[in-house]
Amino acid sequence: MIIIADGGSTKTNWCLLNDEGVKVYFNTEGYNPYFSSIEYIINSLNESLPTDLEKDNITEVNYYGAGCSTEEKRNHVKEAMSVVFTKAQVNIGHDLLAAARALLGRNAGFAAILGTGTNTCLYDGKDIIHNIDSGAYILGDEGSGCYIGKKLLTDYIRGYMPEAVRELFWETFKLTPDDVNEQVYTKPLANRFCASFSKFVYDNNVNIQYSRNLVKTSFEDFFKNLVTQYPDFQKYTFNCIGSVGYNFRNVLEEVCKENGMEVGNIIRSPIDNLVKFHQELATEAQ
Repeated sequence: MIIIADGGSTKTNWCLLNDEGVKVYFNTEGYNPYFSSIEYIINSLNESLPTDLEKDNITEVNYYGAGCSTEEKRNHVKEAMSVVFTKAQVNIGHDLLAAARALLGRNAGFAAILGTGTNTCLYDGKDIIHNIDSGAYILGDEGSGCYIGKKLLTDYIRGYMPEAVRELFWETFKLTPDDVNEQVYTKPLANRFCASFSKFVYDNNVNIQYSRNLVKTSFEDFFKNLVTQYPDFQKYTFNCIGSVGYNFRNVLEEVCKENGMEVGNIIRSPIDNLVKFHQELATEAQ
């Protein structure tokens, strides 16, 4: 039995593929090695994995995770996974590679992630060949849920938010500006906290134009600072994975077209296509 997992900073989607080809899906929280210690990952997995999961019968774990862009960070996650899946060969890859493989399969092209965080790359059909660093949630991550959430929170604490939206924000969260600052600057996982407010932006119906403008300027920053910096970017289709890209795809498609880029695949999660990719690899290896 093998496991394929796609791990974001907030949530991980897992698929157990047994020897008969039957798929079993489940979820845990996300394990970004920049924010989650080895001990934390081990404890969370032991608490969150299905109780009937026969871990000793799993021979291979293919985990693609946010933050797993360097060997050091991949080894961080591998060490934790190896404690939990003691009989398995553990392979750790970057979530950006998972996105590229799920979106493009064996074809070359451009792939992006727009979820809690942001990432982009050019892919040659096998590996990532060019990646502009997103800068993560403090320095960059334009277009992400965190970026959208930060823009919303900035408007709130500065008093720029339209009054009707401000009233709805208060009714929904009961957060003062001081509460927001404390959560961002003194509590762990500030990226998740900020990203959680992208749902409020999506759900807001008291001033739809305000929310739409907030999202559109976030995507415009994403294109200006990341997408358009790739050589000959307009010759590729725009392919994207992630809840933010998927939920706001009408605005995203508009910004794509304004930048002269044809829209390709925009999907919420890579897990189904990623499982298919690994099934094909397993068939070829037989």
